[in-house]
Amino acid sequence: MSAEGLGEDELAGWLRLTHTPGVGPATCRALLAAFGLPDAVLAAGREALLHVVPSTVADALRAGPSPALENLIERTKAWMGDAGNHVVTLADSRYPTALLETTDPPPLLHVKGDVSLLGPNTLAIVGSRNATAQGAIDARRFAEALAAAGYTIVSGLALGIDAAAHEGALAAGATGARTIAVVGTGADLVYPSAHRALAHRIADSGAIVSELPLGTAAAAHHFPRRNRIIAGLSRGVLVMEAAARSGSLITARLASECSRDVFAVPGSIHSPLAKGCHQLIRQGAKLVESVADVLDELPVVRRAPSSADAPRGSTRATPDADHQRLVALLGFDPVTHDDLAMRTGWTAQRVAALLLDLELAGMLARLPGGRVQRLVA
Repeated sequence: MSAEGLGEDELAGWLRLTHTPGVGPATCRALLAAFGLPDAVLAAGREALLHVVPSTVADALRAGPSPALENLIERTKAWMGDAGNHVVTLADSRYPTALLETTDPPPLLHVKGDVSLLGPNTLAIVGSRNATAQGAIDARRFAEALAAAGYTIVSGLALGIDAAAHEGALAAGATGARTIAVVGTGADLVYPSAHRALAHRIADSGAIVSELPLGTAAAAHHFPRRNRIIAGLSRGVLVMEAAARSGSLITARLASECSRDVFAVPGSIHSPLAKGCHQLIRQGAKLVESVADVLDELPVVRRAPSSADAPRGSTRATPDADHQRLVALLGFDPVTHDDLAMRTGWTAQRVAALLLDLELAGMLARLPGGRVQRLVA
């Protein structure tokens, strides 16, 4: 444990306080403001506690920890014994300043990985779990370029855009920043389980962060609270593909309430996954077409490489005139084979053969319903 880390008695006090029934983050902060550190709160008399909390909470604070809480304390002590595992509290100098300045900072954070990443140069990238192939490509490339420019990429380890953003940040390599995954489970669990390998990579060269106790499984009500941490940790939030009602819009709203920058990538007027981004742009989010659009609004951390202005146009050669014509007629909206046959005047068989060539070249993606969509390389 680092010199700034908690001693075992201090850890037990923080866990007892934060997991007492009726003590949420706001009540915890009120008690700390009134009495000082957790040991002082737990040692306070009932009458003194009643000036801050209801009688039921005061009685719960005066009672000893339950067997379940004792077990959690022992499990957390054992977890912190492993290198790279930390519990960072409001009283810890390592607690991220940006999060501390929000209206609802968590009393403590479990951090698996590099705790020093919880610093000022952080940028969130969030979006749909059901990302399109193009959305995932763009998220990865934006994240890689922004990481190379010195920003630590924050996201939520979810399917789709989140995972692509983490992967992009990790792909920036030794010259780039790292990535933080804020999760809606305990820091010792991985959700979704398909991201187990990705989570290990993030823990090795980035950080996994959770306010939830170890062993906490995923639940729907955890994720809005996770989103407030993503927004609070970050200097700004970039939304890439979001439906009109989505968790990404919650994150963007929370970021705006914290006076953070909000960025949004527009999409097709026909795409349900563009409606959330268009809504944000109407509400004042900056429209983003390239990494430069983001970096123009942020302090310079490190010069981004010249190739970072994602998304980029295709550089693949398509010498065949028919392929070139079909690429041009594809546009960037999803389209059916029949539509393309009508646009080109070719037979369905000819269109299908050319589409297969383009798919093998990585220039288009197949979508549900027999549609295809051109990808920007």
